[in-house]
Amino acid sequence: MKTTKTLVRTGVLSLSLLTTAVMAKVTPEEAAQLGTTLTPMGAVKAANADGSIPAWTGGLPTNAGTVDSKGFLSDPFANEKPLLIITAATADKYQDKLTAGQLAMFKRYPDSYRIPVYPTHRTAAVPTGIYSVIKASALKTEEVDGGNGLSGFSDTRYYAFPLPKNGVEVLWNHMTRYRGGNLQRLATRVQPQADGAFSMIELEDEISYPSELPDLDKSKADNILFYFIQRITGPARLAGNVLLIHETIDQVKEPRDAWLYNAGQRRVRRAPQVSYDGPATAADGLATTDNYDMFNGAPDRYTWELVGKKELYIPYNSYKLDSPNLKYADILKAGHINQDLTRYELHRVWEVVAKVKPNERHIYATRHMYFDEDTWQLAEVDHYDGRGQLWRVGEGHAQQYYHKQAPGYTAEALYDLQSGRYSVLGLKNEEKRSIEFGAVASANNYTPAALRQAGVR
Repeated sequence: MKTTKTLVRTGVLSLSLLTTAVMAKVTPEEAAQLGTTLTPMGAVKAANADGSIPAWTGGLPTNAGTVDSKGFLSDPFANEKPLLIITAATADKYQDKLTAGQLAMFKRYPDSYRIPVYPTHRTAAVPTGIYSVIKASALKTEEVDGGNGLSGFSDTRYYAFPLPKNGVEVLWNHMTRYRGGNLQRLATRVQPQADGAFSMIELEDEISYPSELPDLDKSKADNILFYFIQRITGPARLAGNVLLIHETIDQVKEPRDAWLYNAGQRRVRRAPQVSYDGPATAADGLATTDNYDMFNGAPDRYTWELVGKKELYIPYNSYKLDSPNLKYADILKAGHINQDLTRYELHRVWEVVAKVKPNERHIYATRHMYFDEDTWQLAEVDHYDGRGQLWRVGEGHAQQYYHKQAPGYTAEALYDLQSGRYSVLGLKNEEKRSIEFGAVASANNYTPAALRQAGVR
């Protein structure tokens, strides 16, 4: 069947979107598209040709549903039924709207893997004040060192390139997207065995931004994107270990600073291995450091080819999967999560292919990446090994945290096609609270000296 590799034609974006060498700021005339023919975040506002992707009309309102006492959101689409359910027997019929990774999952798990497709809702929205910041980013931000860093970004800090002209600029939009201000969350990481048996890793994550830390000396944070802390609170054998990261913007010029506190040794050590394809925390070798958040960190080891836009079935509006009425055992099954709890919708995505440069190394030689046009979040990533074989399939199950106008993930799944195991990050169904947005934090919390106090053992 014919694959859909053609660009969505908007009449306002030129073919320069496909070039990989252009690094100039956009013109005022180009920036004027934001909020008119394009959404304020840079997506095509109009519906697609047959209306299966509707026009964007502002996203979900803050009162789209209810919020329970723990911060979990009700499902605004709970009464909807799937338009279709794709199975291994019917996958070929829809292959033009599926990724290579999704098709591989049907072949690997023909009896259990399915994709329930629901009506498309363009729910993405951020606070009105962020929209003006996005337009300022378009006019001010430029690439530095071939896209390894950013210039003119320190005054805006969100969505570096809402009118991207190459692949690395699309990536930067994912890494600089609005997440709801400072965040704190209780979450889990789990790696089920091939038979579905699992044990949970309990985590506390924090992310804070320089602009949201009133006691921070801003003159020392020009190259800081955010500060991150991850505490392991269970099981007992790992509890008390803490990771601290100062995430820099240009990580080639100034590599990210990372430190680990080992509760057993009661020592703080620098952790240069927390980068690129270093093993992810508590992932049992099934994920790399830069798999966190679907992709994070420096882009310098890859070339980034912008293929264009296409329409795909991607995980979206995943409120059912986030329900506090579910137990983890309801979700975690052999081979993959319970697909009956998932929701996929047809959306336009930016397609980017990352390939390791000849003089660099990474266990993923190629990453085929698909970014949701409305949120800039990564939705699907196919990871290929050095032999060119598809190895791991990443799916970001997204939801709009409508009460705070913040797009985010419900969970990140990474499937290892070779071992038959997988890693899931971010499930919080059984936790005592959902994500806390706009958390109050102090710069003093993000220092190596504070790590020992951050341990819980």
